[in-house]
Amino acid sequence: MAPRADRGALRNWFYGHAPPKGGAVVLGHRRVYILPTRLGLLFAGTLAILLVGSINYAMSLGFALTFLLGGLGVASMVHTTRNPSQLAISAGRAEPVFAGEQALLRPALASQAPFDRPQILVRHVTSGAQHVAELGVRETNETVLAIPAPKHGWLPWGRLMLETRFPLGLFRAWSYIEPDARSLVYPRPVRSPLPPHAPDPHAGAARAQAAGNDDYSGLRAYQPSDSPRHVAWKTVARSGHMLTKQFAGDAAAELMLDWAQLPHGADVEERLSRLTGWVIAAERDGLRYGLRLPALEIPPNCGAPHRAACLKALALYGSGERE
Repeated sequence: MAPRADRGALRNWFYGHAPPKGGAVVLGHRRVYILPTRLGLLFAGTLAILLVGSINYAMSLGFALTFLLGGLGVASMVHTTRNPSQLAISAGRAEPVFAGEQALLRPALASQAPFDRPQILVRHVTSGAQHVAELGVRETNETVLAIPAPKHGWLPWGRLMLETRFPLGLFRAWSYIEPDARSLVYPRPVRSPLPPHAPDPHAGAARAQAAGNDDYSGLRAYQPSDSPRHVAWKTVARSGHMLTKQFAGDAAAELMLDWAQLPHGADVEERLSRLTGWVIAAERDGLRYGLRLPALEIPPNCGAPHRAACLKALALYGSGERE
């Protein structure tokens, strides 16, 4: 075990691997590695041939050309190393996605240097997704990397590599970082009919003025949780004020999306997918709905925050996490 651990530590030191770090990561000179490319090796071989020929034939112009090109190569190496040095990388937005889609990682690159930083390649090591960033003087740029999200739960960003071959392509400078960031992946939704509304034992059969879908009863001020289908768009166009249609009907029972309502033969993934589809359909229809899982219950409500809370509970089911 000790030799394997030593090899892992040596590999981490050589490639610049480190545990995930929170906040902005600044690429110091000790974290930037540089090696000649194939073109650089060919360039060095050409210089060697020019130098040998100049010595053999005592050609002053040959010496001048050799040293001129050699100085150009050294200057290129300095600029290649300087391009990613002191660059600050931080984890940007991480928007939730559904399983089977692509998660969009948005690392932000910030430069405080008084010079441009062209041709900074940002690559996700595991998936190979990459993006070329161009940074101006003291500029911050957000890159976008699309990586697969195969299953629900937290998806760690993993290791990112920054690489540049600017300006001449003779040298390759790179560095590895691993931000302490992750994206939330919801279960893959499956469409199915919503379960029937559970009867309210306290309502009886009496009618009441409540939110229903039967008869139009007037307008009220718009609320963020209202369904777009109930917005009085013609009135909005005339007055410029957001108003929502009200309906009178039977007192509607609240819809509870219950784990126990699913078929007994369904496995965990199928149940999560069906519940995810129900949450999306209930929110789309403007219903008040709750979610009941074996170890968690979310009371009925509606709106985007409630939808996000239900989908997050489904995404983290079985992981032992709530946050």
